[in-house]
Amino acid sequence: MTRSLARADADATGDPTGDPVPVPRVDARLVAVAGSLCIAFSPIFIALAGTSPGTATFFRCALALPLLAPLALLEWRRRRRTAASTGNRPFVLLLGGVLLGLDMTLWAESVRAVGAGVSTVVVNAQVVILPLLAFLVLGERVRRTFVLAVPVMLVGVALAGGLVGGSEAMVGSAPVRGTVTALVAAVAYAGYLLFVRLGAGPGQRFTPVAIATVGAGATSFVIGSFWQGVDLAPGWPAIGWLVALAVVGQVTGWVLIASALPRLPSSTGASILLLQPVGAVLLGAVILGERPGVLQLLGCAVVLGAVAVAARTRAAPPPEPAGEPAVEARGEAAEDAERG
Repeated sequence: MTRSLARADADATGDPTGDPVPVPRVDARLVAVAGSLCIAFSPIFIALAGTSPGTATFFRCALALPLLAPLALLEWRRRRRTAASTGNRPFVLLLGGVLLGLDMTLWAESVRAVGAGVSTVVVNAQVVILPLLAFLVLGERVRRTFVLAVPVMLVGVALAGGLVGGSEAMVGSAPVRGTVTALVAAVAYAGYLLFVRLGAGPGQRFTPVAIATVGAGATSFVIGSFWQGVDLAPGWPAIGWLVALAVVGQVTGWVLIASALPRLPSSTGASILLLQPVGAVLLGAVILGERPGVLQLLGCAVVLGAVAVAARTRAAPPPEPAGEPAVEARGEAAEDAERG
């Protein structure tokens, strides 16, 4: 793609050789950091919007689609010009979108119940849950160190959610319920990633997300209609925060990470992605005035530690029938960003 653009520039300037012109590239680490920070703002925007979970998720998807659809169309045209086989399974991606809608709706509720920072840390447990689902469904092998990280993560979740030391001051109106909701959301998101692996064509990034976002938007509308309602006219400033959620957290952050992670080692990409939950905790404290208790902070640290271990000890997967190498941290991370 860069080579074609360079040749077009050379032709436009009358360069008879048509040699590609070197294009400076921003350090992939900086791009990934910027993307992670964009995503860290997502729970902050949800909290500031103050809408129901169904409303926040529906608008998040509906407002993101006008930006994702052109990117998916450009990707489809590029692959068509290069005679690349799409290999998409739209129905599988739509089913994944159903799980994505469930995930984002439950997560939006957990932000209200346990706070932006803690909920974001807990929902990142999907990094541990996904390989377990892949083991159960696809028979992928996991290492012993990874298995040992699972109970450690559960201890961290219990501390973060107030299941241990409940007498201590906690963030959120219902920390236990919010933590359980975030954990269920993490399971749903891990299922979504599994469907994306099965339904996406090789090397595709925008098209699977655009299709899944359609399914997620429809699912969030249905769930929200029966659970706390969906307000199609939330008014200002709520709609402004939801626009920021869609543009900054849903699209910009994901595009930045998707472009950066393929250029980074898996371990580096996994480490940078930990800025998302850490950033959410810090932003929650600065912007929302959230002050997690000592045990909650300890639980967040334990969860992040387990996630870091899990991201670095993944076993190599068997040959993939279709889709991206989602077992690698950088492969999954490109998909992680779209929820934020």
